[in-house]
Amino acid sequence: MIRVPAAYDLFMKLLEAAGMAALRDRLLPGLRGRVLEIGAGTGVNFPRYGPAARVVALDADPAAAHFLSRRADAPRLVCADAERLPFRAASFDAVVFTLVLCTVREPARAAAEARRVLLPGGVVVVLEHVRAPGAFLSRAQRMLTPAWRHVAQGCHLDRDTASVLHEAGFEPIEREVRWRGVLLGARWRAPGK
Repeated sequence: MIRVPAAYDLFMKLLEAAGMAALRDRLLPGLRGRVLEIGAGTGVNFPRYGPAARVVALDADPAAAHFLSRRADAPRLVCADAERLPFRAASFDAVVFTLVLCTVREPARAAAEARRVLLPGGVVVVLEHVRAPGAFLSRAQRMLTPAWRHVAQGCHLDRDTASVLHEAGFEPIEREVRWRGVLLGARWRAPGK
């Protein structure tokens, strides 16, 4: 299983070089105010936040939280599930999901919790692999997902993340897809304002 943070970072270097780093660099630096990063993992996003962002990093894995706490640039850390956020309603200006909605047990519940903790008009930034739009790739994702879930901590290769966010009431602001529609980089807005 890909559980050791250092092994995860080595694995991710290939994906970063193939376009994920460019999406992170485009989507994260402009965030302002209180920012909740759900599923902070190994903290690869931390250096990309600008000085106007006051980041709270959340991860459900205690080992990841411990690993994050040793980083010099670590923000405030919270160990909790994305489906049960330990924060008051309307307490964040932005929420960031990076490769986490593919793994949580209840993505619709995680999206609803993100909406709950966001201020009206707040922004959700999503960088996720998603179900491919084409029949061949989506079929391949569906076939590979059972084995991949075992290797990658429950990760589903074939989730329709855009539909989950839409059903939670978020409105798309901008969207960029790469790798034949498998990688989604997007900003969504919570209702209000």
